[in-house]
Amino acid sequence: MQFSERIKPLEKNVFADMDKAKTEAISQGKKIIDLSLGSSDISTSKHIINTIEKSLNNPENHGYLLHGGTVEFRKVVANWYEKRFGIFVDYHTEVLPLIGCQEGTAHLPLAIINQGDYALLLDPGYPSHAGGIYLAGGQIYGMPLLAENNFLPQFNEIPPEVLVKSKMMILSYPHNPTSAMASLSFFESAFQFCQDNNIILVHDFPYMDIVFSDNKPPSILQADRNKEISIEFFTFSKSYNMGGFRIGFAIGNKQLITALKQIKSVVDFNQYKGILNGAMTALTSSQECVKETVTIYQQRRNFLIEELNKIGWNVPTPEATLYVWAKLPEKWQKDSIKFCVELVKSNGVALSPGAGFGESGEGYVRFALVKSPEILHEAVKKIAMFLNQ
Repeated sequence: MQFSERIKPLEKNVFADMDKAKTEAISQGKKIIDLSLGSSDISTSKHIINTIEKSLNNPENHGYLLHGGTVEFRKVVANWYEKRFGIFVDYHTEVLPLIGCQEGTAHLPLAIINQGDYALLLDPGYPSHAGGIYLAGGQIYGMPLLAENNFLPQFNEIPPEVLVKSKMMILSYPHNPTSAMASLSFFESAFQFCQDNNIILVHDFPYMDIVFSDNKPPSILQADRNKEISIEFFTFSKSYNMGGFRIGFAIGNKQLITALKQIKSVVDFNQYKGILNGAMTALTSSQECVKETVTIYQQRRNFLIEELNKIGWNVPTPEATLYVWAKLPEKWQKDSIKFCVELVKSNGVALSPGAGFGESGEGYVRFALVKSPEILHEAVKKIAMFLNQ
Protein backbone atom coordinates (compact mmCIF):
# COMPACT_ATOMS: atom_id res chain seq x y z
CA MET A 1 0.00 0.00 0.00
CA GLN A 2 1.41 3.40 -0.97
CA PHE A 3 0.87 6.62 0.95
CA SER A 4 1.49 10.25 0.11
CA GLU A 5 4.92 11.82 0.53
CA ARG A 6 3.48 14.48 2.83
CA ILE A 7 3.03 12.08 5.74
CA LYS A 8 6.64 10.89 5.77
CA PRO A 9 7.85 13.70 8.07
CA LEU A 10 5.10 12.67 10.51
CA GLU A 11 6.33 9.09 10.86
CA LYS A 12 8.96 9.93 13.49
CA ASN A 13 7.13 10.94 16.63
CA VAL A 14 8.99 11.11 19.92
CA PHE A 15 5.75 11.24 21.88
CA ALA A 16 4.52 8.06 20.22
CA ASP A 17 7.79 6.45 21.31
CA MET A 18 7.19 7.67 24.84
CA ASP A 19 3.65 6.29 24.77
CA LYS A 20 5.08 2.92 23.73
CA ALA A 21 7.57 3.06 26.62
CA LYS A 22 4.75 3.89 29.06
CA THR A 23 2.67 0.99 27.73
CA GLU A 24 5.59 -1.41 28.17
CA ALA A 25 6.14 -0.22 31.73
CA ILE A 26 2.46 -0.72 32.57
CA SER A 27 2.55 -4.23 31.09
CA GLN A 28 5.42 -5.02 33.47
CA GLY A 29 3.36 -3.91 36.45
CA LYS A 30 4.76 -0.40 36.86
CA LYS A 31 2.49 2.31 38.23
CA ILE A 32 2.97 5.34 35.98
CA ILE A 33 3.24 8.91 37.23
CA ASP A 34 2.60 10.75 33.98
CA LEU A 35 4.06 14.25 33.95
CA SER A 36 4.64 14.16 30.19
CA LEU A 37 1.36 15.65 28.93
CA GLY A 38 -0.13 19.08 29.58
CA SER A 39 -3.58 17.60 30.16
CA SER A 40 -4.99 19.19 33.29
CA ASP A 41 -6.27 17.09 36.17
CA ILE A 42 -8.37 20.08 37.33
CA SER A 43 -12.09 19.82 36.61
CA THR A 44 -14.06 22.28 34.48
CA SER A 45 -15.93 24.69 36.75
CA LYS A 46 -19.49 23.77 37.66
CA HIS A 47 -21.11 26.94 36.26
CA ILE A 48 -19.64 26.14 32.82
CA ILE A 49 -20.77 22.51 33.02
CA ASN A 50 -24.27 23.62 34.05
CA THR A 51 -24.61 25.75 30.90
CA ILE A 52 -23.49 22.87 28.68
CA GLU A 53 -25.81 20.48 30.52
CA LYS A 54 -28.84 22.73 30.05
CA SER A 55 -28.09 22.96 26.33
CA LEU A 56 -28.34 19.19 25.93
CA ASN A 57 -32.10 19.13 26.21
CA ASN A 58 -32.67 21.77 23.54
CA PRO A 59 -33.27 19.95 20.22
CA GLU A 60 -32.23 23.07 18.31
CA ASN A 61 -28.67 22.30 19.42
CA HIS A 62 -28.64 18.77 18.02
CA GLY A 63 -28.04 19.53 14.35
CA TYR A 64 -25.08 20.80 12.37
CA LEU A 65 -23.77 24.16 13.52
CA LEU A 66 -22.69 26.26 10.53
CA HIS A 67 -20.80 29.55 10.70
CA GLY A 68 -24.00 31.62 10.72
CA GLY A 69 -25.04 29.88 13.93
CA THR A 70 -21.96 31.09 15.77
CA VAL A 71 -22.80 34.81 15.70
CA GLU A 72 -23.55 35.09 19.42
CA PHE A 73 -20.29 33.32 20.30
CA ARG A 74 -18.31 35.59 17.98
CA LYS A 75 -19.89 38.69 19.53
CA VAL A 76 -18.94 37.53 23.03
CA VAL A 77 -15.38 36.80 21.92
CA ALA A 78 -15.01 40.21 20.23
CA ASN A 79 -16.32 42.03 23.32
CA TRP A 80 -14.06 39.99 25.60
CA TYR A 81 -11.00 40.77 23.51
CA GLU A 82 -11.75 44.50 23.35
CA LYS A 83 -12.20 44.69 27.13
CA ARG A 84 -9.04 42.72 27.78
CA PHE A 85 -6.64 44.25 25.26
CA GLY A 86 -8.29 47.51 24.24
CA ILE A 87 -8.52 46.70 20.52
CA PHE A 88 -11.78 46.70 18.55
CA VAL A 89 -12.64 43.40 16.84
CA ASP A 90 -15.25 42.99 14.11
CA TYR A 91 -17.09 39.80 15.03
CA HIS A 92 -18.39 39.47 11.45
CA THR A 93 -14.97 39.23 9.79
CA GLU A 94 -12.24 38.95 12.42
CA VAL A 95 -13.32 36.03 14.65
CA LEU A 96 -13.52 32.31 13.83
CA PRO A 97 -14.54 29.52 16.24
CA LEU A 98 -12.18 26.54 16.22
CA ILE A 99 -11.99 23.02 17.56
CA GLY A 100 -9.09 24.03 19.78
CA CYS A 101 -5.98 26.06 18.88
CA GLN A 102 -4.39 23.02 17.30
CA GLU A 103 -6.99 22.94 14.56
CA GLY A 104 -6.17 26.52 13.64
CA THR A 105 -2.38 26.22 13.69
CA ALA A 106 -2.50 22.95 11.73
CA HIS A 107 -4.94 24.15 9.06
CA LEU A 108 -3.73 27.72 8.50
CA PRO A 109 -0.57 26.65 6.58
CA LEU A 110 -2.82 25.01 3.97
CA ALA A 111 -4.07 28.49 3.13
CA ILE A 112 -0.62 30.15 3.09
CA ILE A 113 2.15 27.71 2.19
CA ASN A 114 2.96 26.51 -1.33
CA GLN A 115 5.30 23.60 -2.07
CA GLY A 116 8.80 24.53 -0.93
CA ASP A 117 7.89 27.70 0.96
CA TYR A 118 9.46 28.18 4.39
CA ALA A 119 7.77 28.68 7.73
CA LEU A 120 9.77 30.16 10.60
CA LEU A 121 9.06 28.19 13.79
CA LEU A 122 10.33 28.28 17.33
CA ASP A 123 12.85 25.54 18.17
CA PRO A 124 11.96 24.04 20.58
CA GLY A 125 8.27 24.49 19.92
CA TYR A 126 4.87 22.83 19.96
CA PRO A 127 4.99 19.79 17.61
CA SER A 128 1.69 20.43 15.80
CA HIS A 129 3.07 23.68 14.43
CA ALA A 130 5.58 21.67 12.40
CA GLY A 131 2.98 19.07 11.45
CA GLY A 132 0.77 21.67 9.78
CA ILE A 133 3.68 22.96 7.69
CA TYR A 134 4.65 19.47 6.54
CA LEU A 135 1.07 18.67 5.51
CA ALA A 136 1.02 21.86 3.43
CA GLY A 137 4.22 20.83 1.62
CA GLY A 138 6.35 23.52 3.24
CA GLN A 139 9.83 23.59 4.68
CA ILE A 140 10.69 24.50 8.26
CA TYR A 141 13.40 26.77 9.53
CA GLY A 142 13.69 26.36 13.28
CA MET A 143 14.64 29.56 15.09
CA PRO A 144 16.81 28.33 18.00
CA LEU A 145 15.64 29.35 21.46
CA LEU A 146 18.59 29.50 23.85
CA ALA A 147 18.72 30.24 27.55
CA GLU A 148 21.25 33.03 27.01
CA ASN A 149 18.67 34.80 24.81
CA ASN A 150 15.83 34.25 27.31
CA PHE A 151 14.42 31.67 24.88
CA LEU A 152 13.55 34.34 22.32
CA PRO A 153 14.39 33.95 18.60
CA GLN A 154 17.08 36.10 17.02
CA PHE A 155 15.58 37.32 13.75
CA ASN A 156 18.90 38.66 12.45
CA GLU A 157 20.30 35.12 12.39
CA ILE A 158 17.79 33.81 9.82
CA PRO A 159 19.75 33.04 6.60
CA PRO A 160 18.83 35.34 3.67
CA GLU A 161 18.16 32.37 1.39
CA VAL A 162 15.57 31.11 3.89
CA LEU A 163 14.08 34.52 4.54
CA VAL A 164 13.36 35.21 0.88
CA LYS A 165 11.26 32.02 0.69
CA SER A 166 9.52 32.46 4.05
CA LYS A 167 5.74 32.96 4.10
CA MET A 168 4.81 32.71 7.77
CA MET A 169 6.24 32.89 11.28
CA ILE A 170 4.64 31.14 14.26
CA LEU A 171 5.32 32.49 17.75
CA SER A 172 3.85 31.30 21.05
CA TYR A 173 4.40 33.14 24.35
CA PRO A 174 4.10 32.24 27.18
CA HIS A 175 6.03 29.42 25.59
CA ASN A 176 5.58 25.67 25.58
CA PRO A 177 7.91 23.98 26.46
CA THR A 178 10.39 26.54 27.90
CA SER A 179 7.82 28.60 29.88
CA ALA A 180 9.49 31.79 28.60
CA MET A 181 7.63 35.10 28.44
CA ALA A 182 7.84 37.76 25.72
CA SER A 183 7.32 41.50 26.08
CA LEU A 184 5.26 43.83 23.92
CA SER A 185 8.50 45.34 22.60
CA PHE A 186 9.55 41.89 21.39
CA PHE A 187 6.23 41.47 19.58
CA GLU A 188 6.62 44.92 18.06
CA SER A 189 10.01 43.91 16.69
CA ALA A 190 8.54 40.64 15.36
CA PHE A 191 5.71 42.53 13.66
CA GLN A 192 8.12 45.00 12.06
CA PHE A 193 10.40 42.19 10.90
CA CYS A 194 7.51 40.24 9.35
CA GLN A 195 6.01 43.33 7.75
CA ASP A 196 9.38 44.28 6.22
CA ASN A 197 9.78 40.78 4.79
CA ASN A 198 6.18 40.14 3.67
CA ILE A 199 5.67 37.35 6.21
CA ILE A 200 2.38 36.45 7.91
CA LEU A 201 2.67 36.57 11.70
CA VAL A 202 0.89 33.87 13.72
CA HIS A 203 0.66 33.79 17.50
CA ASP A 204 -0.49 30.71 19.39
CA PHE A 205 -1.67 31.98 22.79
CA PRO A 206 -2.98 29.06 24.93
CA TYR A 207 -1.20 30.04 28.17
CA MET A 208 -2.28 33.66 28.29
CA ASP A 209 -3.80 33.26 31.77
CA ILE A 210 -1.35 30.79 33.32
CA VAL A 211 1.04 33.44 34.63
CA PHE A 212 2.36 33.69 38.20
CA SER A 213 3.09 37.42 38.40
CA ASP A 214 1.57 40.76 37.50
CA ASN A 215 3.57 40.70 34.25
CA LYS A 216 0.61 39.87 32.01
CA PRO A 217 1.48 38.66 28.51
CA PRO A 218 0.54 40.88 25.54
CA SER A 219 -1.50 39.95 22.51
CA ILE A 220 0.24 40.06 19.13
CA LEU A 221 -2.50 42.44 17.98
CA GLN A 222 -1.27 45.04 20.46
CA ALA A 223 1.80 45.19 18.20
CA ASP A 224 -0.27 44.95 14.99
CA ARG A 225 -3.21 47.10 16.06
CA ASN A 226 -4.62 47.40 12.53
CA LYS A 227 -4.42 43.63 12.04
CA GLU A 228 -2.35 44.05 8.89
CA ILE A 229 -0.52 40.70 8.87
CA SER A 230 -1.36 38.92 12.13
CA ILE A 231 -3.65 36.24 13.51
CA GLU A 232 -3.86 34.91 17.06
CA PHE A 233 -5.19 31.64 18.45
CA PHE A 234 -6.88 31.18 21.82
CA THR A 235 -8.15 28.08 23.61
CA PHE A 236 -10.34 27.29 26.61
CA SER A 237 -8.26 24.18 27.41
CA LYS A 238 -5.80 25.75 29.85
CA SER A 239 -7.54 28.76 31.41
CA TYR A 240 -10.86 26.96 31.93
CA ASN A 241 -9.73 23.30 32.02
CA MET A 242 -11.91 22.48 29.01
CA GLY A 243 -9.37 20.46 27.00
CA GLY A 244 -11.78 17.63 26.27
CA PHE A 245 -14.43 20.01 24.94
CA ARG A 246 -12.13 21.11 22.07
CA ILE A 247 -13.10 24.77 21.88
CA GLY A 248 -10.98 27.73 20.81
CA PHE A 249 -11.04 30.62 18.37
CA ALA A 250 -8.93 32.78 16.08
CA ILE A 251 -8.84 36.58 16.02
CA GLY A 252 -7.03 38.71 13.48
CA ASN A 253 -6.63 39.91 9.92
CA LYS A 254 -9.93 39.39 8.09
CA GLN A 255 -8.27 37.91 4.99
CA LEU A 256 -6.50 35.31 7.12
CA ILE A 257 -9.74 34.58 8.98
CA THR A 258 -11.56 34.12 5.65
CA ALA A 259 -8.84 31.84 4.29
CA LEU A 260 -8.86 29.68 7.44
CA LYS A 261 -12.65 29.55 7.31
CA GLN A 262 -12.44 28.25 3.71
CA ILE A 263 -10.11 25.45 4.79
CA LYS A 264 -12.28 24.66 7.79
CA SER A 265 -15.45 24.48 5.66
CA VAL A 266 -14.19 21.43 3.75
CA VAL A 267 -12.83 19.67 6.84
CA ASP A 268 -15.46 19.98 9.57
CA PHE A 269 -18.47 21.76 11.00
CA ASN A 270 -18.48 23.48 14.37
CA GLN A 271 -19.02 21.73 17.70
CA TYR A 272 -22.34 21.00 19.31
CA LYS A 273 -23.68 24.44 20.25
CA GLY A 274 -23.83 23.65 23.95
CA ILE A 275 -20.03 23.72 24.04
CA LEU A 276 -20.04 27.24 22.59
CA ASN A 277 -22.66 28.19 25.19
CA GLY A 278 -20.37 26.88 27.91
CA ALA A 279 -17.46 28.84 26.46
CA MET A 280 -19.52 32.04 26.46
CA THR A 281 -20.37 31.45 30.12
CA ALA A 282 -16.65 31.03 30.80
CA LEU A 283 -15.78 34.38 29.20
CA THR A 284 -18.65 36.40 30.67
CA SER A 285 -18.78 35.04 34.24
CA SER A 286 -16.54 35.61 37.25
CA GLN A 287 -12.91 34.73 36.54
CA GLU A 288 -12.35 33.32 40.02
CA CYS A 289 -12.11 29.83 38.51
CA VAL A 290 -9.14 30.99 36.42
CA LYS A 291 -7.45 32.53 39.47
CA GLU A 292 -7.96 29.28 41.39
CA THR A 293 -6.39 27.27 38.55
CA VAL A 294 -3.38 29.61 38.41
CA THR A 295 -2.95 29.33 42.20
CA ILE A 296 -2.94 25.53 41.99
CA TYR A 297 -0.28 25.52 39.28
CA GLN A 298 1.81 28.07 41.15
CA GLN A 299 1.73 25.96 44.31
CA ARG A 300 2.72 22.89 42.33
CA ARG A 301 5.49 24.80 40.56
CA ASN A 302 6.94 25.99 43.85
CA PHE A 303 6.72 22.52 45.38
CA LEU A 304 8.33 20.76 42.42
CA ILE A 305 11.21 23.25 42.20
CA GLU A 306 11.88 22.82 45.92
CA GLU A 307 11.79 19.01 45.66
CA LEU A 308 14.15 18.98 42.67
CA ASN A 309 16.54 21.30 44.50
CA LYS A 310 16.62 18.85 47.42
CA ILE A 311 17.98 16.10 45.18
CA GLY A 312 20.54 18.44 43.61
CA TRP A 313 18.69 19.12 40.38
CA ASN A 314 18.57 22.91 40.26
CA VAL A 315 16.22 24.42 37.66
CA PRO A 316 14.98 27.98 37.08
CA THR A 317 11.56 28.92 38.45
CA PRO A 318 9.19 29.55 35.51
CA GLU A 319 7.06 32.66 35.45
CA ALA A 320 4.25 31.13 33.38
CA THR A 321 2.60 28.03 31.88
CA LEU A 322 1.98 24.70 33.57
CA TYR A 323 5.47 23.37 32.81
CA VAL A 324 8.96 23.27 34.26
CA TRP A 325 11.74 23.20 31.65
CA ALA A 326 14.70 21.47 33.26
CA LYS A 327 18.23 21.09 31.93
CA LEU A 328 19.28 17.48 32.33
CA PRO A 329 22.18 16.40 34.53
CA GLU A 330 25.41 16.40 32.51
CA LYS A 331 25.45 12.63 32.02
CA TRP A 332 22.20 12.78 30.05
CA GLN A 333 22.43 16.09 28.20
CA LYS A 334 23.06 14.49 24.80
CA ASP A 335 20.11 12.08 24.88
CA SER A 336 16.90 13.34 26.46
CA ILE A 337 14.89 10.60 24.73
CA LYS A 338 17.00 7.83 26.26
CA PHE A 339 16.72 9.49 29.68
CA CYS A 340 12.92 9.64 29.50
CA VAL A 341 12.49 6.13 28.09
CA GLU A 342 14.75 4.53 30.69
CA LEU A 343 13.20 6.58 33.53
CA VAL A 344 9.66 5.45 32.73
CA LYS A 345 10.69 1.83 32.18
CA SER A 346 12.69 1.55 35.39
CA ASN A 347 10.84 3.85 37.80
CA GLY A 348 7.49 4.64 36.17
CA VAL A 349 7.88 8.44 35.91
CA ALA A 350 7.00 9.85 32.48
CA LEU A 351 8.50 13.18 31.37
CA SER A 352 8.68 14.78 27.92
CA PRO A 353 12.11 14.68 26.27
CA GLY A 354 13.30 18.07 25.06
CA ALA A 355 14.36 16.61 21.71
CA GLY A 356 10.70 15.95 20.95
CA PHE A 357 10.14 19.71 20.69
CA GLY A 358 13.05 20.36 18.29
CA GLU A 359 16.81 20.14 17.99
CA SER A 360 17.39 23.02 20.38
CA GLY A 361 15.37 21.19 23.01
CA GLU A 362 18.00 18.48 23.35
CA GLY A 363 19.52 18.40 26.80
CA TYR A 364 16.25 19.31 28.54
CA VAL A 365 13.11 17.60 29.79
CA ARG A 366 9.68 19.07 30.44
CA PHE A 367 7.69 18.42 33.60
CA ALA A 368 3.93 19.05 33.39
CA LEU A 369 2.36 20.29 36.63
CA VAL A 370 -0.68 18.07 36.26
CA LYS A 371 -0.48 16.12 39.54
CA SER A 372 -0.90 16.97 43.19
CA PRO A 373 2.11 17.82 45.41
CA GLU A 374 1.88 14.38 47.01
CA ILE A 375 2.30 12.70 43.63
CA LEU A 376 5.01 15.16 42.58
CA HIS A 377 6.90 14.26 45.77
CA GLU A 378 6.69 10.58 44.89
CA ALA A 379 7.84 11.31 41.34
CA VAL A 380 10.93 13.19 42.52
CA LYS A 381 11.80 10.36 44.94
CA LYS A 382 11.72 7.93 42.02
CA ILE A 383 13.79 10.28 39.86
CA ALA A 384 16.42 10.52 42.63
CA MET A 385 16.61 6.74 42.76
CA PHE A 386 17.06 6.60 38.99
CA LEU A 387 19.81 9.24 38.98
CA ASN A 388 21.70 7.46 41.76
CA GLN A 389 21.52 3.94 40.41
